Amino acid sequence: MVSLHRHKVFETMKFATIETEHGPRACLLTEGHYVDLHAADPTLPPSVKAILSMGKAGLEKAAAAAAKPGTLRFDPSTVKHLAVVPDPQKIICLGLNYRDHAIESGMEIPPEPVLFSKYPSALTGHGSPIVLPAVSDQVDYEAELVIVVGQRAKHVSQENAMDYVAGFAVGHDVSARDWQLNKPGKQWMAGKTFDTFAPVGPVLVTRDEVPNPSALGIRLRLNGQTMQNSTTAQLIFDVPYTISYLSKIVTLEPGDLIFTGTPPGVGMARKPQVWLKPGDVVEVEIDGLGTLSNPVIAEG
Repeated sequence: MVSLHRHKVFETMKFATIETEHGPRACLLTEGHYVDLHAADPTLPPSVKAILSMGKAGLEKAAAAAAKPGTLRFDPSTVKHLAVVPDPQKIICLGLNYRDHAIESGMEIPPEPVLFSKYPSALTGHGSPIVLPAVSDQVDYEAELVIVVGQRAKHVSQENAMDYVAGFAVGHDVSARDWQLNKPGKQWMAGKTFDTFAPVGPVLVTRDEVPNPSALGIRLRLNGQTMQNSTTAQLIFDVPYTISYLSKIVTLEPGDLIFTGTPPGVGMARKPQVWLKPGDVVEVEIDGLGTLSNPVIAEG
């Protein structure tokens, strides 16, 4: 299998998906603006997932399109961001993947990854609201590093796992704790996949822009106050292990999103507990990947 990233093809490969009058469009951030890749090169598909599916050739064509003079450009501060990959086939999530978070949650340190899923309907973009469901009054925040899959992967070794990673993004695993933990049999999936409970963005940073995904500072601020402040060095199961492990269960496809778990400091573990409320603003920041910001509103 040939790596997507054996050779660097562009100085700053940062993809985004924005809403335009023509629908969602894949863009590349260059010189402080988003370039509409399909408008610059109509042979390129308009979706990030489809470009990733083209492998190295897709990245090279995207880089060439973004470098064309006179291309259609957008100011990132004025656009409507969608999730960086708004149409993944799968969203797989790891729970309790930071040792300190498992301890603060009163859970045993897992010997293998704890898995659950979200649906694409939970996705939302940078700047869009997190909607608090009327049926929950214990909605929590969780800062997360998100892996974006770049190539089809099945039975991948840890040694080769990074070749199957397109890049990384900032994610927020919003969690309705009353549904996740207090329903009969516990309902992790239900508590995690209400609409808007998976903000991801604003950009996808390609893997060769992230020298070590196990050495990234990760922080979450609630209304300007730092609530989580850690590093991905604290991950129990790192990126190569996660890719290899998941590929033994399912075939990973380009554009699939993998939420890697959250560090300590969640609202559930605080005394008194802190739940999201209308009017809040949540920012998740990861070194080198940017800041994902979302306001919080009530349903309806």
